[in-house]
Amino acid sequence: MARTIILRQLTGSAKSRHQLERKLAERNIPEDVAEAVLDGFEAVRLVDDAEFARMWVRSRSENRKLARGALRRELAEKGVAEDAAAEALAQVTDEQEDAAARQLVERKLRSLRGLEDRAERDKAVRRLASMLARKGYQPGQAFRIVNEVIDASLQDGGAGDVPPLDD
Repeated sequence: MARTIILRQLTGSAKSRHQLERKLAERNIPEDVAEAVLDGFEAVRLVDDAEFARMWVRSRSENRKLARGALRRELAEKGVAEDAAAEALAQVTDEQEDAAARQLVERKLRSLRGLEDRAERDKAVRRLASMLARKGYQPGQAFRIVNEVIDASLQDGGAGDVPPLDD
């Protein structure tokens, strides 16, 4: 029964050992049985927290543009050990993290207008920095990137060159 539960769980996507332990506990599988079955799955590398963490970080940083802080929290929630999480997070460089944040800001900036007005710019900076904070970026990094992208956009004649629409 425990083997079947684990195989079903792993069919959809990779899982950490902790996630599988919780699922087995939900199904009232005795702890000693769960431990033995999970040990067997680890022995044949069907359950591997370090590999799970590497795949999770790669996927979430590329697709969702999450910063290392958010990824670290997610891995902790999934029960991945700190050393395995740190190794996986090392895949993401400062440059990659900054580039991902820039992409997010540039995408949102396309819909903003009137940024040459100081009040509008300040409001946009706060909103964009908040968006980055929700994705795990540190405040200093978020504000720096937002301001750099807005400055570059205004110099290039991008967002901000079109006045706001009058109602």
